[in-house]
Amino acid sequence: MAYEFNPTILREYDIRGIIGQTLSRADAYAIGQAFGSMVIRAGGAADKKICLGYDGRLSSPDLAEALSEGLCASGANVINVGRGPTPMLYYAVHELGADGGIMITGSHNPPDYNGFKIMMGKGSFYGEQIQELGRISAAGDLEEGKGQAEEFLIFDRYIDRILRDVDMQALEKARLKVAWDSGNGSSGEAVAAVIKRLPGEHILLNGEIDGTFPNHHPDPTVEENLEQLKGEIAQKKLDLGVAFDGDGDRIGAVDHKGRVVWGDQLLAILAPEVLQDHPGATIIADVKASQVLFDHIAKIGGKPLMWKTGHSLVKSKMAETGSPLAGEMSGHIFFKHKYYGFDDALYVALRLLNVVARAEGGLADLKDQLPEVVNTPELRFPCSEDRKFKIVPEVHARLKAMGAEVNDTDGVRVKTEDGWWLLRPSNTQDVLVARCEGHDQAALERLKGALVEQLKLSNIEPPKI
Repeated sequence: MAYEFNPTILREYDIRGIIGQTLSRADAYAIGQAFGSMVIRAGGAADKKICLGYDGRLSSPDLAEALSEGLCASGANVINVGRGPTPMLYYAVHELGADGGIMITGSHNPPDYNGFKIMMGKGSFYGEQIQELGRISAAGDLEEGKGQAEEFLIFDRYIDRILRDVDMQALEKARLKVAWDSGNGSSGEAVAAVIKRLPGEHILLNGEIDGTFPNHHPDPTVEENLEQLKGEIAQKKLDLGVAFDGDGDRIGAVDHKGRVVWGDQLLAILAPEVLQDHPGATIIADVKASQVLFDHIAKIGGKPLMWKTGHSLVKSKMAETGSPLAGEMSGHIFFKHKYYGFDDALYVALRLLNVVARAEGGLADLKDQLPEVVNTPELRFPCSEDRKFKIVPEVHARLKAMGAEVNDTDGVRVKTEDGWWLLRPSNTQDVLVARCEGHDQAALERLKGALVEQLKLSNIEPPKI
């Protein structure tokens, strides 16, 4: 029977809903049969294989079972790689030569959310492809068959692969003391396996996979979620700490002084090693990134490219440009240099340790070497799904009429003599996202004032920023 998707679960870059309200086993089955049909119709080998993985949320095993049944009902074969971080699913698709993959994960969202991140072949599956998935399922335009499901636990191979690029000699010499906070997310077992094989002192926080997230919310872009990590660093006098989101594709970092090293700063720190091997290469960052990053990339011989926010969009742009490294403020960092070009936070953490181990002053010194500016963190203002996409065009029209210097790559990024400010609709939440960066505190206050003024003109009352 054809199932018509609840339209609220179809997003731009993934499929997501609330268990028991907008997302059920029926949705998972329908997604499986519809996606399997699309893979089969894409041509190529007759024996279509789709990897399936799932995170540690309480609802994930049930959804995985229904999804597998739906995939098999289309005639596709399923390779179940088991529970783990999203990057392990990405790795499995590449390593096993699968025709696609689906990861069941609610990512950094609350415990009652869940969803699906999808790959078609080795590429991202998003935008119009997701809408087409909904259309063919609602129309009952589906393939029917009897595919087979098998388990293929790829965990050990995944761990071996991400450890391959670790500079063990440098880590042995540095003897770093590091805290790792998996936030009770699906990366916990992978982190535990990795740190057993690393030189130095390593402490795992919240390593038990628990879909209720009992200690703190697994989103390292929100500073309050890093307080436990900061406390551990201070108490035990550690060199640094790293944190991961619920499905292990986003990283946060804290230096020994307890300062957060944000996604754009991490990208600036990681870029020199990559550009040594690929002089003049394109390094991509999203529109939320600091101007310091783009200037830094140019200064050290790279070609900076500002691009739209969204992990699927960034990965597609990397493939188009041949970029060896890209990143977002959200902590998604993508290595094509020595790796596969997807966002794997645990792999990024290991590459970061390589750089830190070779630096005399550690992560804090690497952060201090970047030019100092005054900026806000990523700001989020509640706004309905429908309204958030209408606000930015309103703001853009007013700014254009004023003659402002606006980059509209993704939302509006407004450049002034004081610095810049950004407003864009979130791809994943019912919020507007903003950021401001000024040359000094007075400049930052003026930029924040300009942002607030535009929000109020669109009848959005922002919290104090």
